Amino acid sequence: MTWLLGRLSSGLTIRVNLFADLISLFAGAVLAARIAHGPAGISANQLLAVSAGACTIWILVSTALRHYDPAALDRRRGDDLAMVTVLVMAAGTWVALVQIVAAPLASPPPPGLFIALVWPATVALRLLAVRPLSGRENPLEEVLIVGTGPMARLTGQDLLRRGRRRIVGYVPFSNEREGDRALLRRAMQLTVPIIGNCDELESVLRRTAVAEVYIAGNARKHEDEMQRAIQICERMGIPFAIPAYTFRLERAWPLSNRDGYLHCLPYEEKPWQMALKRLFDIVCSATALWVLAPLLVAVMVLIKITSRGPIFFRQERAGLRGKPFTVLKFRSMVVNADDLRRSLADRNEQTGPVFKMRADPRVTWVGRFIRRYSIDELPQLVNVLRGDMSIVGPRPPLPEEVAQYEPWQLRRLCVCPGLTCIWQVSGRSQVSFEQWMYMDMQYIDDWSLRRDVDLIFKTLPAVLTGRGAS
Repeated sequence: MTWLLGRLSSGLTIRVNLFADLISLFAGAVLAARIAHGPAGISANQLLAVSAGACTIWILVSTALRHYDPAALDRRRGDDLAMVTVLVMAAGTWVALVQIVAAPLASPPPPGLFIALVWPATVALRLLAVRPLSGRENPLEEVLIVGTGPMARLTGQDLLRRGRRRIVGYVPFSNEREGDRALLRRAMQLTVPIIGNCDELESVLRRTAVAEVYIAGNARKHEDEMQRAIQICERMGIPFAIPAYTFRLERAWPLSNRDGYLHCLPYEEKPWQMALKRLFDIVCSATALWVLAPLLVAVMVLIKITSRGPIFFRQERAGLRGKPFTVLKFRSMVVNADDLRRSLADRNEQTGPVFKMRADPRVTWVGRFIRRYSIDELPQLVNVLRGDMSIVGPRPPLPEEVAQYEPWQLRRLCVCPGLTCIWQVSGRSQVSFEQWMYMDMQYIDDWSLRRDVDLIFKTLPAVLTGRGAS
């Protein structure tokens, strides 16, 4: 009776799925221990260690295998069943390891019983609840389709049927006729926006933030334009999907071949390291907020008693794939700083579209101190915890700065923005804008978890000495 629920918010079923799976793991560990050893068979600390370890393994493996990616719900039921089984076995392996190590000292839950309890619960949740309910969600992502011919019609109908992605428009190839567009409108049973043409794809992508571009053409008729579209997406760092033909890829990394398309990313995917990166972000940001709470409170009080206006400064920034989000900072300037910036434009000391001044008259005396040691950035730990940002990644730009980027510079938006980056530890305001952009490209191309750890250790002395701060 899913019709009773109406439309659900984007991504709700996946979040509920993860939360319910973790509850199932904890409940499975408790029940298995009680059934095997009775109420007093295992202490609370031992039970916490078993369930916490199982949950951590589950999160890492599921992130690496993209189990909670909305696109994973388009898999066949048999594939979903196999994926849940792999996850349960991975968690069960942890329980078995605990039993081997701790058996002489404690009575951990038997791994076989743990698996027998958890597997039916997680399978039933995924197949009987999550998959049906996911079709009631509002579209989570926006996509653009290049082409208006038969391939584009089939692609649009398939995306509409799945309901998890919203088509923002179609960009026709140069030799496609108006008749193709009329057929497209009839097939989709709605007014389909036609946005420019293939020669204008770069400017269309500048104006429209999309999660992916479907290049839906015929390789024999549109080979040159399809190849050009691939190059534009690669240069701008936008994920794209091409029919399962052979095209030349210069920078993109093929990700998967599903729904008749080869889906490509503008960087090399390292799923296990990405899973660890997100886990690290959550643990690190939560711990830092707790440890630094006295400092955060002291700064809040200082800002409030020394200048009028709010404690926090909220500003819209461009996040992953250009999607806007609200970044949090301690307010370090006077309340009308944005208005004063226009009158200071001729005193900008940075090249490119960004604005930087060493002796900025808009900065308060408290602001000067917290900016020197990057304390004003600490509220962004909340952004990291929410998933808007990462600990390490290119700094989030302003939308008006992005509008002035050259095409190759837009590629820095293909990864999650971060608190610190190569620019942060290389002199900050002393580095030209073009050097800054090249540093971000280097980070994207050479990314690894080890590189992130190195940058974090380099950030600490740079922040403590205030090196390069404006």
